[in-house]
Amino acid sequence: MMRIRRTSKWRRHPFVEPDEIFLDSKNLPEFDTQQFEGRLEKPIGKRVLRFAYGAIVVIFICFGIRLVYLQIIHGTDYFARSERNSLMQEPLYSPRGVVYDRNGVALVYNQQKNETDDYAARVYTPLSGFGHILGYVSYPARNATTGAYVRTEYLGKDGIEKEYNDMLTGTPGLRITERDAKGAVVSENIENPPSPGANLTLSIDADLQSALYQKIAEVARDANYKGGAGVIMDINTGEIIALASYPDYFPSILSDGKDVATINAYFNDSRNPLLDRAVSGLYSPGSIVKPMIGIAGLTEGVITEHTLIVSHDYISIPNPYDPTQETHFKDFNKNNGILDIRHALKVSSNIFFYEVGGGYQNQPGIGITNIVKYTHMFGLGAPSGIDLPGEKSGVVPDPTWKAKNFPKDPTWRLGDTYHTAIGQYGFQVTPLQMVRVMAAVGSRGKLVTPHLIKDEDPAKIPVTQLPFKDEYWQAIQDGTRLVVAEGTATRLNKLPFHVAAKTGTAQVGVNNEFINSSAMTFFPYEQPRYASMVIMERGPSSNTVGATVATYNFLDWLYHTKPEYTSITP
Repeated sequence: MMRIRRTSKWRRHPFVEPDEIFLDSKNLPEFDTQQFEGRLEKPIGKRVLRFAYGAIVVIFICFGIRLVYLQIIHGTDYFARSERNSLMQEPLYSPRGVVYDRNGVALVYNQQKNETDDYAARVYTPLSGFGHILGYVSYPARNATTGAYVRTEYLGKDGIEKEYNDMLTGTPGLRITERDAKGAVVSENIENPPSPGANLTLSIDADLQSALYQKIAEVARDANYKGGAGVIMDINTGEIIALASYPDYFPSILSDGKDVATINAYFNDSRNPLLDRAVSGLYSPGSIVKPMIGIAGLTEGVITEHTLIVSHDYISIPNPYDPTQETHFKDFNKNNGILDIRHALKVSSNIFFYEVGGGYQNQPGIGITNIVKYTHMFGLGAPSGIDLPGEKSGVVPDPTWKAKNFPKDPTWRLGDTYHTAIGQYGFQVTPLQMVRVMAAVGSRGKLVTPHLIKDEDPAKIPVTQLPFKDEYWQAIQDGTRLVVAEGTATRLNKLPFHVAAKTGTAQVGVNNEFINSSAMTFFPYEQPRYASMVIMERGPSSNTVGATVATYNFLDWLYHTKPEYTSITP
C-alpha cells in the first residue's frame, strides 16, 4: 500500500480521509438541528478571553476604590449616619405647669389627648370670662406626610400662657429608640427625663372673675352696648382679683385650631372678642379724671378745699378767630350753683373743673402743663406694668400731641385745656389705668403695680407713694363718697355696705350718637381694701343704664356671696 507523506503544509492543514467526507446520505444521525444538536461550535478565541479577564480586573479595581472611599476615607461619617438611622431621637414633652386661682382652683391643667400624641392637651376652666387672662397655646406639630415633629414645643400665644411661657414649659426630655432595618423597635432608652414646668397661682378669684364678667355681659346685652370691661384690684398690694373683658373667647378653641367656623367668627365679629378691653382697650375717660384734677388744683394752690366756684350752665370765652363772638363751654345744661371741691365731685361739674384746669376770669387754673404732670404722676400715659401682653399706654393730650395730630391747626388753645381737664378731647385711658387711679385715692397715695401672680413676697412689688397732703386726699375721698350718697351714683347707696365712687360719660361717634359709661369705686369706704373700675362701651346716647348698674349688680352679689371682700376687719 502506498503511503502519503505528510509535509509541513499538511501539518498546518491535516489530511482528511475520504471516508470522513463521503457519508451515506441515508445514514445521517437523527440530530435536532433546531436545538443545535450535532452542530460544530467554534472555540472562544484568546483575544476574547483576554478582554474578558481585563474587564473583570477593572471591575474589581473600581469596587476596591469605592470600598476604600466608603470604609477608610468616609467610614466614620457613614458609621455615624448609620447609627442615627437606626437610633431615632424622639422628644419627651414635659408636663406644662398647672395654673390655679388664689384659692387653689385649677384654671388650666393637662390631659392626654389621644394615643398618637406624645404631649398633653391644655384643659381650660369652663367658667366664663377667662380667655384674656389665661390666653391659649399652639401645640407641637407633626409633618402630615412623614409624621416627624416640625415644632417640638408649646408656644404661649396670649395671656398668662404667653407671659409666663418659659416658666410653664419646663425642660423637655429625650428618648432614644433603636429600630432594625424593617423599622421594628429593638430597644428604647430615656436619655434625659423631662422636668415639668412650674405651677402658677394667680391672684384671681375664679368666682369673682366669672361673676364680674356675667354682670358686665348682662348689661351689655340688655342695654345694647358693644362691649365692656371691669377690674377689681387690691389697693395695697396691686393684686388683680378679677379682670373681665366682654365679649370673650374660649382658649381651647384657639388652641385646638379645629373649629374653623368659630375662629373665623372671632375675627369677623365687629365687637372684637379678641381684644382685651381691660388692658388694651383705649377709651375717652370723661369725668373719672376729675379727682386727679382736683388734687392737682389743691396741691398747686389754685384752690383750697373751701374755694367756691359758681357753676352755671356754661362759661364763655372770646372766639380766637372772631373776638366779637364767644365760645360757650357747657355743663350739660346744668346749673349746679356754688360748689367747693367736694360738691363739684358729687355733681361732676364741668364748669368747676374747666376753671381749675384752665382758669376763668379771677379764678386761676393749673394749665395744661400741670394737667399732664399730675395725670402722669397717677400713671396715665404709660403702661402700668401688669404681667400680661399687649398693654396700651393711652394718651394725655398736650401741645406737642396736638401739633403732631392736627398739623393744619397746631396751636394749643384754652378750649383744648378745658376739654382735657374733664377727660375729653384726645384723652385716652385703659380701665386698668383708672382702677389704679381709684386705688391711689382709696389708699391715700399708694400707686401700686397691678399683677396677676399671687404675692409671695409683697415687698418685691413696686409701690410709689404720691406726695400729696393727707388733707387733700381727705377732700377727694369725701367728694367720692358724696357721689354715692347724694350725687351721680346714688344707686350704689342701696348697697348693704359703704363705697365711694366716681362716674363718667363720654360721647363717641361721628355725631355723638353713642356713649361710653364708666364707674370706679373703692370699698369698703371706712376701711378701703379694694378698687373697681367698670366701663360699658359704645351704647346708645339715650341710654340710662350703664357702668353704675353693672357695678351695683356685681357689688351686691359680692356682699351676699363673698362677704369677706366687703367686711370691715376689727
